[in-house]
Amino acid sequence: MQITGNHQMARIVRHNDESVREGYIRNGGKEVKLFTSALKAFQCNNRIVMAQRKHLDDFLRGRIIGRLECGRTQLELSEELGIAQSVISRLWQRFQDDGNVSRCYSTGRPRVTTPNEDRYLAVTAKRNRRSTASDLSLQLSSATDTTVSRQTVYRCLGHIGLYARRPVRCVPLTATHCRLRLAWSREHALWTPQQWSCVMFSDESRFSLQSASRRTFIWRAPGTRYHQLRRALLDEWCNIPQDQIDNLIFSMPRRCKVCSASSGRHTSY
Repeated sequence: MQITGNHQMARIVRHNDESVREGYIRNGGKEVKLFTSALKAFQCNNRIVMAQRKHLDDFLRGRIIGRLECGRTQLELSEELGIAQSVISRLWQRFQDDGNVSRCYSTGRPRVTTPNEDRYLAVTAKRNRRSTASDLSLQLSSATDTTVSRQTVYRCLGHIGLYARRPVRCVPLTATHCRLRLAWSREHALWTPQQWSCVMFSDESRFSLQSASRRTFIWRAPGTRYHQLRRALLDEWCNIPQDQIDNLIFSMPRRCKVCSASSGRHTSY
């Protein structure tokens, strides 16, 4: 970082030279006095570096204790290592009290919810995926008398991979999808209703009659392999109203026209 003032420029650098006086920095082998604004910026930079360090490892703790035993001052070590003097002071005081400088590990803050309550939140969220964190908090409170905040609900659900996301309104289309949709629409744009009436429309559901796509086993009697599937398909096709089928057939020219106008992208259909 460069500090400019009174048409002079000084580069702030970290140094280990104890001969540099307070308020000065070494630049090219010479001591350069820091202006008030530059000195404040330098001190602020040191505080930022100190705040970024969370925990000292055992090796660094040993180095600090060793240098203090050799006669170095706490202020010198604070400036040299970029560690707050209060941290060094507490470390030295603890070493003098019990001779131990290792970090004491704790279990942390106790959890607000129990594993059973976490499972209750997960099941409730999966049953009604449009429930807000506030709704889930109220349901948990009414069921278990445990009051939690919205943030706690977010964290509990986040541990099992459930996050609040905007629901997808439609399937995303790639450039290849758009190109194929446009080509298909142009190919069938001039079809008549009689031609469309010969097309079997489906919801793209997968029905396997010749081979098993999954290793799922069921109990059945011999000779009844496809009876239930055929009966279910026939019942569903018979339940479709004829006017709905007619509307679908007569709307196909409009669908192709709209798809061509949108270059294969999403349409209102």
